Amino acid sequence: MIKRGIFARPGALIAIIVAIVTAVAVANQSHSATPYPDAASARFSVTVTGEGPDIILIPGLASSGAVWDGTVARFKGQYRFHVLNLAGFAGEPAAANANGDIIVPSVDAVDAYIKAQGLRKPTVVGHSMGGLMALMLARSHSDSAGKLVIVDALPFVGLIFNPNATVEAMAPQAAAMRDGLMAAPADTFAAHQRGSAGRLVTKPADLENVVAWSVNSDRRVFAQSFYEDTIIDLRPELKAIATPTVVIVPVATGFGMTTEATLSFYKAAYAGQPNVTFVPVDNSLHFVMLDQPETFATALETSLK
Repeated sequence: MIKRGIFARPGALIAIIVAIVTAVAVANQSHSATPYPDAASARFSVTVTGEGPDIILIPGLASSGAVWDGTVARFKGQYRFHVLNLAGFAGEPAAANANGDIIVPSVDAVDAYIKAQGLRKPTVVGHSMGGLMALMLARSHSDSAGKLVIVDALPFVGLIFNPNATVEAMAPQAAAMRDGLMAAPADTFAAHQRGSAGRLVTKPADLENVVAWSVNSDRRVFAQSFYEDTIIDLRPELKAIATPTVVIVPVATGFGMTTEATLSFYKAAYAGQPNVTFVPVDNSLHFVMLDQPETFATALETSLK
């Protein structure tokens, strides 16, 4: 027997559905991504969520701004987050990133966004390539960021391949990898990304997301960003970065790494930069915020204070 109630009254049910759809639409609109500076010339889109001191979140190579969803959900009552999604990454239209250089113009666009929005010394949090961008922002626009939180990024990514690497030595290899990424058939590219993701994130569901973000990225933007990320060396300029900086370092404890050895590597990479501290997170690969969300949240909260 069906009880009579609101579901026995079609008008009431329709009204409820309309109300729910309207509420969802309003919520999505209030937190929708806005291309900056506009759709045609965007370097990234921005989603603003929360109330409080301003924090800019920059994802890494090919990552969606959704990589920060857990962070935003946890702290949106304390901070106002400006979550970036770079143009061409994770299904975002390539817009201005469809041609020419990507990283330097995108860093300049972050600075322009900070000034256009009247943000006063926001904290800039960057993961991977986003961390490099945060460092570049502090170097080229020292008045923009009040603090940097770098999540597993190096001032020169070439050090991962060779501790004695130089830009001159890396450039031909990086160019070849860029060209290979551009030329790879879709299935080959997807298989490569799946293999790479297995070394970057531990949880199967997160791995699927990371692979999907890469596969759905504009291939040219992906390859060019990878190339630029590989040949930018900020080490000679670190001494000029006075912005207080916290580097959150994943320690792949379960993969044979030790905290001491890992921190030694990162400290050597950042040698010469004043006012920088390092916070290790055990049992994590590259995507610290996904592998160890609770520990990452604690480390971030401590860094922000």
